[in-house]
Amino acid sequence: MNRTDAIAEIKKAPAQQWDLVIIGGGATGLGTAMDAATRGYKTLLLEQADFAKGTSSRSTKLVHGGVRYLAQGDVALVREALYERGLLLANAPHLAHNQDFIIPQYTWWQGPFYTIGLKVYDLLSGRLSLGRSRHIGKSETLRKLPNIQQRGLKGGIVYHDGQFDDARLAVNIAQTAAENGAVLLNYFKVTGLHKDGSNRLNGVQAKDLETGDVYDFPAKIVINATGVFVDEILQLDNPGARPMVRPSQGVHVVLDASFLQSSSAIMIPKTDDGRVLFAVPWHNKVLLGTTDTPLDEHSMEPIALEQEIEFILRTAAKYLSRPPARSDVLSVFAGLRPLAAPQKNTSSTKEISRSHKILVAPSRLITITGGKWTTFRRMAQDTVNQAITTGGLPAAECKTKDLHIHGYTEHPSNTEPLNVYGSDAPLLQTLIAQQAELGQPLDARLPYIKAQVIWAVRNEMARTVEDVLARRLRALFLDAQAAIDMAPQVAALMATELGKDSSWQQAQVQAFKNMAQHYLLQRSNTTHKITA
Repeated sequence: MNRTDAIAEIKKAPAQQWDLVIIGGGATGLGTAMDAATRGYKTLLLEQADFAKGTSSRSTKLVHGGVRYLAQGDVALVREALYERGLLLANAPHLAHNQDFIIPQYTWWQGPFYTIGLKVYDLLSGRLSLGRSRHIGKSETLRKLPNIQQRGLKGGIVYHDGQFDDARLAVNIAQTAAENGAVLLNYFKVTGLHKDGSNRLNGVQAKDLETGDVYDFPAKIVINATGVFVDEILQLDNPGARPMVRPSQGVHVVLDASFLQSSSAIMIPKTDDGRVLFAVPWHNKVLLGTTDTPLDEHSMEPIALEQEIEFILRTAAKYLSRPPARSDVLSVFAGLRPLAAPQKNTSSTKEISRSHKILVAPSRLITITGGKWTTFRRMAQDTVNQAITTGGLPAAECKTKDLHIHGYTEHPSNTEPLNVYGSDAPLLQTLIAQQAELGQPLDARLPYIKAQVIWAVRNEMARTVEDVLARRLRALFLDAQAAIDMAPQVAALMATELGKDSSWQQAQVQAFKNMAQHYLLQRSNTTHKITA
């Protein structure tokens, strides 16, 4: 997957008509491109920043049915998500795997209550179950979770869900789409929509943000898959259109693995304010989160609010024998969920739908919003089915149910940092064999090596230092200071590959440092408007 090749492809026949132009390179847009391309449709995807720059790289890293939604009685949503969970673990085993979770039990009633509820969860997963839930005693709970708060502990309930690397999966989905004929371009911003005399949408105008070049792309169908930014595209189509999305912010903090000392994750099903909190082992760190805060605004780089950070640390301290302090936080990041806007004014995200919704405008613009990472494949299937109907495309069956995603291997490596590359890992090893220096680490605090930077530029469309350190590698999300310290090395390696000069390197390093400051906890974050 190479950006130069993709641009050459669109320049070959500039007036060619695409079957589908997809706006947005997050989980939903990339999944839609993969679905459409595998059905044989001529597909173009345009992303204004980098793939998975927004919400899709900022999740809790879970592939799950949603125990919380089961408690709320949304059985259909949970059943669909559990089915999709099973498919994803089968189609991308190098990035998604079975993770056991433990709900610590501190009152007598929690044992039977959660055990019975999770048995229903097991039943809904059917033949794609990842393992049976069960109740365990205090001694086994302490063996599995040595750092859990012992006072008042009576036992635990074990259940299974999936875990994955979200941004890495996004890149692999993009590669799968490209391998099946789709053209994908990052740093291409859609600036206008074209319509015919009947006010029907028949294409888009987009600007290459690297060169300033402007392109027109005729299309039979245009799909708006821009997550929290869907309303901006809807405004291009129909100025004054009613907002379709209500953003909700989720914040996570990252700690050293010593705070958990376990391969098991902790799930706190009900905190003081009714939220769910997870402590999840991820890339040899511990991910704590998340919050669920309604916002009145959105941005490409959302910033964690102080009250969200304090809530996570305060709640974790109740359940961990070694309570985390602010000084222990290696990184803090925020993501915005594109929840479908409610019909009435509400400040509760519990009243906002987690199900995905598809809207077809009078102009035939198709907008897909809502949903979550776990159900991205089903969302894409439904969206392409709608595109066939709306655009009069020749019928073709969805092929993604059993489609192996790029990197698929039945025997992924267990060794970091190459384990996330799946079938591509031997190619990186060849790169290192050809140039031994590329096997050197970028920083002693994280397992990443120089070869990964070269690979990201050559094969994964990384264009900036941020692309590499935030999403191709997960350094920014694991240890923000280490990522900042890596930036000059990464910029130098990229400059050689991209043919850039020293001024480009300096600008890239400074831009990354400025952005990465928001991931360091020392900042005071009070910029977002929050709905009470």
